[in-house]
Amino acid sequence: MLARLLAERHSCRGFLPDEVPRATIVRILALAQRTPSWCNAQPWAVTLTSGAATRRLSEAMCSHAAAADPAPDIPFPREYRSAYRVRRRECGVQLYESVGVARGDVDGARRQRMENFRFFGAPHVAIVTTDEALGAYGLLDCGAYVNNFMLAACSEGVAAIAQAALASHPAVLRSQLPIPDGRLVVCGISFGYEDCTHPANGFRTRRAEVEEAVTWVDA
Repeated sequence: MLARLLAERHSCRGFLPDEVPRATIVRILALAQRTPSWCNAQPWAVTLTSGAATRRLSEAMCSHAAAADPAPDIPFPREYRSAYRVRRRECGVQLYESVGVARGDVDGARRQRMENFRFFGAPHVAIVTTDEALGAYGLLDCGAYVNNFMLAACSEGVAAIAQAALASHPAVLRSQLPIPDGRLVVCGISFGYEDCTHPANGFRTRRAEVEEAVTWVDA
């Protein structure tokens, strides 16, 4: 079962408008809640939108992102070096090629980036936050939660994508959603039912071989 879910799960970038039944969402959340965490702190908190709330948030995010620079609570990577840069570029090339954005098409690339703030058409968004006092360990635990949320969604036939882009404008999220003081925005997860005809859903990213990630020490 786990092997199948890991093979099937992918970042969905084109959703149908149909909402996911509340009972299904609750099952996904209950499964994700089983995520292990440092000292069992369970630092994640989720603010989840549906219906008009999703549309209102998207409008606010699009308006702000079109005019303002990113200002995330948690600094984005300083740089992508060596293999990380190669993998990041490979993913970007695959995405742009799939949706017909040619190299050098600045306007096309901008339009595709803005799809992040339209949630790729998803009817639901889950904003994941952590207690700022827990630092790196809270972030680590939230990362595990996000992964388990997406696997749980896949097990229910629901597609999802984790989006750091949504964390790039936390002020908008706080103006639109009841996010308590003292919590840092980690990322968003847009989810719903996949539009299998959308060209952005037609590619899969490559994974490094085990040998590239593991150093064996036997003696």
